[in-house]
Amino acid sequence: MGYPGCDRRIRRGGLNPHPGLSSGWKLPIFTRWRLCLKTGFWILNLRAPYDRNNAGETEADNLGQALYLVSLVSDRSHPLVPILLNELQVWQTNDYIKGRTDFSEHPVYQTKWAKFGLAALGIKDPYEVPLVPDSYSSIFWWVYKDRHLQQMRFNEMDYPYLDWAEAHFYGEKNGPVSSSDYPLSWEANASQANYAGMACLSQSYTVQRLCAPHTWHAAEMFLCLLEV
Repeated sequence: MGYPGCDRRIRRGGLNPHPGLSSGWKLPIFTRWRLCLKTGFWILNLRAPYDRNNAGETEADNLGQALYLVSLVSDRSHPLVPILLNELQVWQTNDYIKGRTDFSEHPVYQTKWAKFGLAALGIKDPYEVPLVPDSYSSIFWWVYKDRHLQQMRFNEMDYPYLDWAEAHFYGEKNGPVSSSDYPLSWEANASQANYAGMACLSQSYTVQRLCAPHTWHAAEMFLCLLEV
């Protein structure tokens, strides 16, 4: 049994583009069906507003991300939506969201996610992206680009997806990529990662605290280069 809105979304052809994105972002029908079928049931069964990925912290950006995920397969009647809306009020400061992401405050990034998720579900948006310094503002590259204060750029060889996302924001193509044929992507020295599992590929990965390939890095490269 699905939730109201799920069947309607699938019959219309799967994943719908966000209202803030151009029609050029529509995916081929086969790709949309595959994405729906592989991720839809997982999203439909989401009940927790936070992933608690970083030492169990409740990170404010998760709320907008979860709203957007719900929009892919259902609508505002999904049981997680009222929980997410209540949690947004917890982190609301004046007319924006302010909490912790990756152990630091990132109000611009978090508010952008909240607005994006609310818009995806057609829910009234009471928030304004604050014009304050936020190093994560530039990794939210697809909408709300005018609400940004430029500051020191990323130079992250351990977390190269941050460089690629920021390069995408500025219309550049100069993020880090491996000089070998494979793997092209990686992450290293992540505080919450257990690198023992990488021994199945190479013991040196465990010793170097290296994960390769890495989905976030690969995704940011793909999405940036897709626009070339």
